[in-house]
Amino acid sequence: MNPKTTTVFSKTKHVSTRKANNRSSRAKALLFRFGILSIAMVAAIIALTAVLDPLQFYRKATWYKPFLSSDARYQNPGLAKNYDYDIIIIGTSMTQNFLPSEVGQALDGTAMKLAIEGSTADEHYYTAKLALETGKIKKILWGLDYFSLKANTKQASEQFPAYMYDEVWWNDYKYLFNYSVYDQLFKSLYGRMLGNKGRELEYLNNWNNRAVFGAGEVMKSYDKASQRDVYFGINEESLDVVQKSFTDHILSLVKAYPEVEFYFYYPPYSILRQTMWYESNPARFDNQIAMRKWMFEQLEAQGHVKLYDFQSESDWTYNLDLYKDLSHHKQDVNSWIAEAIGQDDSRYRVTADNIDKLNDKLKEDTLHAMVTPEPGVRNMVAVISGEKTMFTSRAWAGRRDLMVPVKEAVKALDAKWSWDKSTRTMQLSKDGHKVQMTVGSTEAVTPSGTHNIEYPPQLIGGSTMIPLVWVAEQLGWHADIEEDAYETQINLKSM
Repeated sequence: MNPKTTTVFSKTKHVSTRKANNRSSRAKALLFRFGILSIAMVAAIIALTAVLDPLQFYRKATWYKPFLSSDARYQNPGLAKNYDYDIIIIGTSMTQNFLPSEVGQALDGTAMKLAIEGSTADEHYYTAKLALETGKIKKILWGLDYFSLKANTKQASEQFPAYMYDEVWWNDYKYLFNYSVYDQLFKSLYGRMLGNKGRELEYLNNWNNRAVFGAGEVMKSYDKASQRDVYFGINEESLDVVQKSFTDHILSLVKAYPEVEFYFYYPPYSILRQTMWYESNPARFDNQIAMRKWMFEQLEAQGHVKLYDFQSESDWTYNLDLYKDLSHHKQDVNSWIAEAIGQDDSRYRVTADNIDKLNDKLKEDTLHAMVTPEPGVRNMVAVISGEKTMFTSRAWAGRRDLMVPVKEAVKALDAKWSWDKSTRTMQLSKDGHKVQMTVGSTEAVTPSGTHNIEYPPQLIGGSTMIPLVWVAEQLGWHADIEEDAYETQINLKSM
């Protein structure tokens, strides 16, 4: 190779190497500056979030009025740690309509509502424990909603911000870098600019004024639940699962804080909630009845606990105008509950002497409740020869009668009958009394002549149904009808 060529090549190679080194140095310098800038930005974000603290996670806001978040799972930690109170309200959406001022007045203190919509017992545990650890609590009002004792889903558990409920500081980055924090901040600042008052604690997450209440709304929910609850029945948790949930997440706190007064209560679902469970999800109905007594037995052993049952309060549970669906009631009911607990009303206080009676009443109400055309709900109780008699199916026949399967009626009335399939005509007889009726016809024939029937025999759900009282009277039975606000008792006695 030519020496001159070699020299030129060497110089070129040296220049290329120097340029490469320069590029590498600039890249490293750029990367270093980017790293410093990133660290500075991270520090700025941390400082900004820590100072502004939109969810009041570190301290209560003093220099600005915060826009309280409607996401209780994120907002509750700040309220629990940094506000003044000595009573907390724990539970699901069934407890969200409590007014803290009313609860405070009833229980003689300052109340903070920490209820969470659609929450489960493990979330109640995290919330109550965080508040209890502040040492401020003297009393807890806790709604024992059966829904909450079900196992939480994996997705819901992953979405719950457990890092906001622990004492570990290093995982706070999930709060410091959470977009929703700034979303709340911008809403707060924008709201202040518009002169909005923000969400006041008294009505935080209170949905009473957003809901539509009434029997019509309840019946819509009833129709939907008749399909949905069948699925839940197939996948219902066993009794040991809900008992473990109660033991781990509720009873454990009761035992750990003997100096705190616990006020538990069973929320008053509408009676149609119970009826729907009984008809389409009997496993849940049976489990919740068993749990009502089992939970009382666990709590009774603790001297600082009182339990109240409002599920057997018929004046509420039969008044569908108090509900927006099968379960959720008006704010008025929350006010009544707070007042009753504050007065330690003996009508609702659960004791060893009345727990079985309360359970029996709830079961009886569930078995005898019927939907009425208004729409509404009413108990229709048949007592034949002094014994309450249940029929496999029933249909409305006015406030003073009841449509029941003809075969079951014949047996209950100790009568005989014959059936003409071609004409769909039946003849019933007892001790010389006879009545002949035809499906769909309002005319019936007895030895005394032809009579009009207000509720004629009908084919319903594969069963031929007849009016029990009207037929019984034609067969020589005496009917004594007793009525009150929500129940009709049909007493049939053989003459």
